[in-house]
Amino acid sequence: MYKNQRILALITARGGSKGIPGKNIKSLGGKPLIQWTIDAAKQSRYIDRLILSSDDHEIIKVARSCQCDVPFIRPSELAQDASSSMDVIMHALDHMEQIEKAKYSHLLLLQPTSPFRETKHIDQIIEQCINQSSEMMISVNRLKKHPSYMYYLENGYLTSFKPIKKQLRRQDMPISYEHNGALYFSTINLLRDVLSYNCSSAMPYEMSRFSSLDLDEFEDWDYAEHLINTKFKS
Repeated sequence: MYKNQRILALITARGGSKGIPGKNIKSLGGKPLIQWTIDAAKQSRYIDRLILSSDDHEIIKVARSCQCDVPFIRPSELAQDASSSMDVIMHALDHMEQIEKAKYSHLLLLQPTSPFRETKHIDQIIEQCINQSSEMMISVNRLKKHPSYMYYLENGYLTSFKPIKKQLRRQDMPISYEHNGALYFSTINLLRDVLSYNCSSAMPYEMSRFSSLDLDEFEDWDYAEHLINTKFKS
């Protein structure tokens, strides 16, 4: 709890990963990937309850061994490639409110693919969001390049996502950000209302590129192992 606000933290981890098979319980730096997130969340000063939403019994087994609460098993229809993450979140909130009659003011969404998100980041986003009377705050990191320098292919030709009206030096371009997938914090009332994290009222919580590393492909995993061996073991 922070300033009388009750906070529910939700880890979402389904089975059947395509990019890195079994990634949520695959060993990273000597422990299952999901344990990095559980350990960081359990040390938070403000989280009132930490729960997991998963359809996979092996993921659930590992999470429980790390003392993460698993109050329900996610329905299979919410664990498909095309399943909506917001539907997964609403299912978890509905369970907590309707089945357990538990009332929380805020939800912190945590994805296991951000292993270098630390407890300090969790507590800071909670403090900053509530202190600034914001209803939503999302973790971001700065882009190395402005979107004006990015392209897609149209009929085989490079086409700018955002055409440059006047060519500026890189250092003169406005700073650009992207969601890094590590932290999504909001009031439950707002989340139920907008059903999205792409909200005009969302404020940023900036993290370093190191802390923002998101593991989606084998190259990401290899890089994470390299960082653990060099940064954490030096």
